[in-house]
Amino acid sequence: MQRLNELAFYTLAGAPKTPRELLAEVERGEALALGSAFISERFNVKEAATLSGAVGAVSSELGIATAATNHNTRHPMVTAAFAMTMHRLTGGRFSLGLGRGIAPMFDAFGLPRIKTAEIEDFVGLMRRIWHGEVVVGHDGPAGKYPLLTMGPDYDEHIPMTFTAFGPNSLALGGRAFDAVVLHTFFTEETTARCVAAVKRAAEEAGRDPAKVRVWSCFATVGDHLPEGVRLRKTVGRMATYLQGYGDLMVKTNDWDTDVLARFRADELVRGFRGALDASATPEQLEHVADLIPEEWLAAAATGSPEHCVEKIQGQFDLGCDGVILHGASPGELEPIVAAYRTQRPVGRFDHLAANPAG
Repeated sequence: MQRLNELAFYTLAGAPKTPRELLAEVERGEALALGSAFISERFNVKEAATLSGAVGAVSSELGIATAATNHNTRHPMVTAAFAMTMHRLTGGRFSLGLGRGIAPMFDAFGLPRIKTAEIEDFVGLMRRIWHGEVVVGHDGPAGKYPLLTMGPDYDEHIPMTFTAFGPNSLALGGRAFDAVVLHTFFTEETTARCVAAVKRAAEEAGRDPAKVRVWSCFATVGDHLPEGVRLRKTVGRMATYLQGYGDLMVKTNDWDTDVLARFRADELVRGFRGALDASATPEQLEHVADLIPEEWLAAAATGSPEHCVEKIQGQFDLGCDGVILHGASPGELEPIVAAYRTQRPVGRFDHLAANPAG
């Protein structure tokens, strides 16, 4: 069965009861010949390094990417060693993926908010360390380090991925990373604009824009799933994004700020503790659904498997190089993947490597 290196899934989507669910998901994802598994990080049972090792150990062909971990939660040498270990463990299937993190959470935990210059400096350090350089007396935006090295016996290129949202992040992704992951529920206009921004930044940096892979993170929730599950994966997920960084979502998509204000002012939303997609009851989610316009949820693959495929193919038409079928496990994606195979363009994606940033 030909591998679909243009398609990927997030393992442990949402709030899993146990990280062991990953094992069956990876097995099913590989059986479906999906291209890669992306790993999101949460400060609970979704620690990225541990999950990456688990995916690498129980797979033989899947590409793997953290999307994303944060550069300031580990010492640079710890992160460099994590990535090199994964690179060697998987025979080059791993991509270290970074992101900015969620500002309110960083504030609550006493972590400094991440700046663009810090990430760019950190990327440069990783590449130098992996190529066997001895970095002495580094003093830059990523920090001060007397010595950074893993020794001259290493000379590797490990692809790097960046989850990008705003214009500064998109430009950074294009000039410094090998792949960029966009956010879920981007409108078609936003997606096309973001792809163009990444490719333009790559070209301006003297890079081949075709070699910077842009991934659409596309909510994929077919109507073969129970209604309650669909509600949690669409309305619940959107509501959680609006809880965490609604201003950025609305600004990026040029949505009505009054709608966001009404959402935040709602008594249930205002008093809810935790993420709505993880803890809300079906009745609460039905209430929240009345607060979110249908057009805000339209940027997703929903309906029959055939309609989902049509929407997925639309992401490629907008310029994306890959589509992460977001919010669903491989088992939940099976009928959609089967339908996709019947309409997959012959030869269009044959050049893509399994590594999602390769």
